[in-house]
Amino acid sequence: MADIFDKTREFTAAKEAMALGIYPYFRALSDSEGVTATFEGKDVVMLGSNNYLGLTTDPRVKQAAAEALARYGTSVTGSRFLNGTLELHKELERRLARFVGMEAALVFSTGYQTNVGTLTAILGKGDVAILDKDAHACVVDGVMMSRGEMKRFKHNDLDDLERVLSKIDDDAGKLVVVDGVYSMGGDLAPLPQLIEVCRKYGARLMVDDAHGVGVTGQGRGTGFHFGVQDQIDLMMGTFSKSFASIGGFIAGSADVIHYIQHHARSLIFSAALPAPNTAAVLAALDIIENEPQHVARVWENADYMRSNLRKLGFNIGASVAPIIPVIIGDQYKTGLTWAAMIEAGVYTNPVVPPATPPNASLLRTSYMATHTREHLDRALVAFKQVGEALDIIPSTATA
Repeated sequence: MADIFDKTREFTAAKEAMALGIYPYFRALSDSEGVTATFEGKDVVMLGSNNYLGLTTDPRVKQAAAEALARYGTSVTGSRFLNGTLELHKELERRLARFVGMEAALVFSTGYQTNVGTLTAILGKGDVAILDKDAHACVVDGVMMSRGEMKRFKHNDLDDLERVLSKIDDDAGKLVVVDGVYSMGGDLAPLPQLIEVCRKYGARLMVDDAHGVGVTGQGRGTGFHFGVQDQIDLMMGTFSKSFASIGGFIAGSADVIHYIQHHARSLIFSAALPAPNTAAVLAALDIIENEPQHVARVWENADYMRSNLRKLGFNIGASVAPIIPVIIGDQYKTGLTWAAMIEAGVYTNPVVPPATPPNASLLRTSYMATHTREHLDRALVAFKQVGEALDIIPSTATA
């Protein structure tokens, strides 16, 4: 007789990595979110955070959260649908819609819930979602939870997208979903060309810009970067990256947002974003709108690291954003490299299949506006030492 828990005893990969001392996941940081962190007693340069603008430690953001905490308490204890909506939520939605050039916006408690709620609301029986192969897991989950059908196209491959769209019945509702900035590769979706293909086949376009808003397009998103924001149908963003908080939002036409508001189960049946988190986002938005130097600085830091990692001989793929993958290839070697980088004083994120293609395991690095050149140079020294020691890059040592 089958036991539903058999699978738990058969799952041994994590325990094997623990035994080898290279298991990197669920390990606690004592201090984090700054440019340095304390990892198991060791001071490390933090290259694993999505805190792109460094605003989680900005005194104005912290003060806004503290004031909201004092006024509203720790939770709204209810759904947005009923008692959980505060004027703070409404203000944030108005501000975000204006910021990203859309008619309306809707705030959710997490970015994951935003995509799941949006997609399950929009996709019905007979509809088809066409996803980039590298679209985020919560996009995949949202489609799987909906009543719609899912199809995939090769990453950033316009010909393959057209091939998939050409085979879908004209009577089916079609939604193409892509990331603005891809969270592992740091490359951008070719939005102008994607829009052309979508128009040809009568498909709507949704852009998950979790890693773009606050960074690309002077902070307003990847649509602004390409000058096509007014041609995007839905834009999703999160607050757990550049906006120094947690939560997410979807923005689009007023009618579509109104529909999602009344059909997104992850919104209706979840407690609303707490007031301190909401106030923190509003404060971060003030800074992004009024102090463009933060966005400029994160790009300077990313360009500096991209240039120098390439000079050292690392494979960093097609990165053009503040996310830079250091592609190792072998899964075991990636674990060794991660551990060696920790010993050298640098924290990175190891990413292995299925989050990457087979034989494309990597260290995901990301950069903040608040990193100094000293932090970055310290990281580069560690990359050089570890890369040469593990034969990832050619050694420059003389015989």
